[in-house]
Amino acid sequence: MADTIALTGATGFVGAAVARRLTTAGHRIQALIRPASIYKQPADIAAEWIAGDLDDVQSLQRLVKGVAAVIHCAGAVRGSTREHFNRINADGLARLVRATVNQHPMPRLLLISSLSAREPHLSHYAASKRQGERLLTEQSHQLSWTIYRPCAVYGPGDREILPVFKWMAKGIAPVLGSGNGRFSLIYVNDLAEAIATWLDRNCCQSGTYELHDGNPGGYSWHDVINTIRQLRRKAMVRLQIPLVLVKLTAALNLLAARTVGYAPMLTPGKVCELSHPDWVCDNAALISATGWTPKILLPEGLQLTLSA
Repeated sequence: MADTIALTGATGFVGAAVARRLTTAGHRIQALIRPASIYKQPADIAAEWIAGDLDDVQSLQRLVKGVAAVIHCAGAVRGSTREHFNRINADGLARLVRATVNQHPMPRLLLISSLSAREPHLSHYAASKRQGERLLTEQSHQLSWTIYRPCAVYGPGDREILPVFKWMAKGIAPVLGSGNGRFSLIYVNDLAEAIATWLDRNCCQSGTYELHDGNPGGYSWHDVINTIRQLRRKAMVRLQIPLVLVKLTAALNLLAARTVGYAPMLTPGKVCELSHPDWVCDNAALISATGWTPKILLPEGLQLTLSA
């Protein structure tokens, strides 16, 4: 018999992929959606949409009522203040946990965090993700919980990395600083499959697990550029961007955001994340706990992403 699953972030890049994967597996989905985002409901996702947000205790209670598991994908990735990120990524999660532990029987909970939580000193975003993880572990009581820390996630519909990939596909390859920092990547469908594996096998409880595509040592931007160049079979122009220029642009963008009142993506904290030299992660613990293995390496993932 198919389970009913509570899902947050179902209109987002990762959450929508998870919803599609779970629907294909026959699960019923109760999905939280902000009233302002009702128009963003994906037409190919069959779900019971519950209007509300992470500030709304009553909508969270409706979301988790009668479900077998809660998958929390929602979160703030843009913002100008620590308070903004904490309100959503930490306090919002704490309210969801309280609603979950009050259910009988109590559902399992999977938090889709971020590899940035490994380095909370880098940015308000990273600190809020670590704070959310800490609140989960402190308030979980008898709750069966798991934390996934995916590395950079890419695929069709992504709004963060995809624009850079598209520039590269046109023959212009921006490189921040030296471009020698190492990072892991994961294709969005592989992440969705890892979530479905957690759900179906009822495993790897009460632990924190990193996820990536299985390429040992990760990639540099030069590796990504060379991969796209091979896919295009054409020469590319590498555009070296001085780190000091990006830092200045980010500082001005943050000032403008606080003056005008919009949520920026490029901030000094984001530059610290982008220029951090080591975002390589390790799949071994998750593979051992679940048997999940990633299937899509960078060449295939980029081909799928750029041809969509």
